[in-house]
Amino acid sequence: MTSHKMKGLICRECGKEYPAVSLHVCELCFGPLEVQYNYTEIRKHITRRSIEAGPKSLWRYLDLLPIEGEPTAGLYAGLTPLVRAKNLGDELGLDTLYIKNDTVNHPTLSFKDRVVSVAITRALELGYDTVACASTGNLANSVAAHAAAAKMQCYVFIPHDLEAAKVLGNLVYRPNVVEVEGNYDDVNRLCSEIAGEHKWAFVNVNIRPYYAEGSKTLAYEVAEQLGWTAPDHIVIPMASGSLLTKVWKGLNEFHKLGLIDRLTTRINGAQAEGCSPISTAYKQGRDFFKPVKPKTIAKSLAIGNPADGYYALKATTESGGAMESVTDDEIVHGMTLLAQTEGIFAETAGGVTIGVLKRLVKQGVIKRKDVTVALITGNGLKTQDAVIDAVGRPTRIAPSLVQFQKMFNLGKHEGTLHD
Repeated sequence: MTSHKMKGLICRECGKEYPAVSLHVCELCFGPLEVQYNYTEIRKHITRRSIEAGPKSLWRYLDLLPIEGEPTAGLYAGLTPLVRAKNLGDELGLDTLYIKNDTVNHPTLSFKDRVVSVAITRALELGYDTVACASTGNLANSVAAHAAAAKMQCYVFIPHDLEAAKVLGNLVYRPNVVEVEGNYDDVNRLCSEIAGEHKWAFVNVNIRPYYAEGSKTLAYEVAEQLGWTAPDHIVIPMASGSLLTKVWKGLNEFHKLGLIDRLTTRINGAQAEGCSPISTAYKQGRDFFKPVKPKTIAKSLAIGNPADGYYALKATTESGGAMESVTDDEIVHGMTLLAQTEGIFAETAGGVTIGVLKRLVKQGVIKRKDVTVALITGNGLKTQDAVIDAVGRPTRIAPSLVQFQKMFNLGKHEGTLHD
C-alpha cells in the first residue's frame, strides 16, 4: 500500500495546505512545511505483523514514509541494532539502558543514511537528476554515496574546517565538493540562494519536508525492537533539532495507529556547550533561541541557527523531557566511555549523547529503573582526531617473551583459562 497515504504538505504554523511538490516554506506566512498523511487510509493496511514481514531495512515502514511508489534509493539503510548496554548502564546507574547503534548504518555509517534514502527516492519521483546539500559532514557523505548509486549529478557544500575523514568520505564518491569559507549557517544560506537559481533537489532545502521524515524510522525501530513498546526516556543529539522532533512524531504516529499501547516517553535533547542554542533556551525557560557562533569539537552538531529549534523545544516540553549540554572534555569522555564499556566507537555527536545521558542520570531526571535509549548517530572512524590525545599510545617492546612479561608484570602462568 502506498497510494493515497500522502495528503500533501501542510504549514506547521498557519495550516495552509499544498500538494506534495518540492516546496519547503509556506507562501502565506513563511512557516516550514511538513508532510501530511491520511492516517485513516494507513490504518487499514498497517499492522505489527505487516511491518515484521517487510524488508530488513527502514523500508518496512513504507506506509508511513512520504514516497508514492516503491523505494529506489538506500534499500539497505536502517534496522540497525538496538544494543542492551549492560556495562555502560552499570557504570551510570541504570538497570535497562539501550544504545540505538547507527554507527553501522548502510552505506555511510550515520543516521543520515535514513533521511537521504527517503529524500533521494522522492527526488527521483519528482523528476530531478541533480541532488545537492548543505552539510556539517555526515549528510554530505550520505548524499554523495546515494547519488553515486543512483547515477545522479551531485553537489555537496561543506564548511571549510571539516574533519579530514569526512572530507575524504565525500571526495571518494566523486561528487562536486564545495568548501565554503564560513560555518554551517553560512553554507546553508548560500545553498538557499543556489536552490532558488538552479533546478536541483537540495535535500535539506526544497526537498526538506520529505527528507526530514526519514528520521522517524529511528523511533519506529526502537519501539519495534523493544517488543512494540515505547521506552521511558530517549536521549537525542541536536543540531537543527529536526531529529528530535521527528522521533517524537514517529512515536506519536505508532501510538495513534495502535502499534504501541502506551506513550509516556520523555524526549531529551543533547547539545555541545560550544553550540547549544536550543538547550540554552530550554534551561532559561524561553520558547525561542538566540543564534550562536559554533565553537566545539562536535562539528556534526555545530548549527548555530537551528531550523527546527522551536519545534524541538516544543517536543521536549510536550513529552516532559529535558535538555542539557556538555563540554568538549565531557564529549571525549563520553566517546571513550562508550567504547570501553560497550565496544562501540561513536563520533563526537555520540560523545555528546553519552555525556548528556550521564548528566541527566546524575541530576535524577533519568532514574535507575527507567527504560532508557541513547541514540548514537555516527561512527567514530569519522572523527578520530577528537580522541587521539585521550587514548594513549601502544606499548612498544622488542620481540621477546621475557620483555613482554616484564613490561606487564606477568609471572609464568598468570591469566586463567575458561573451559
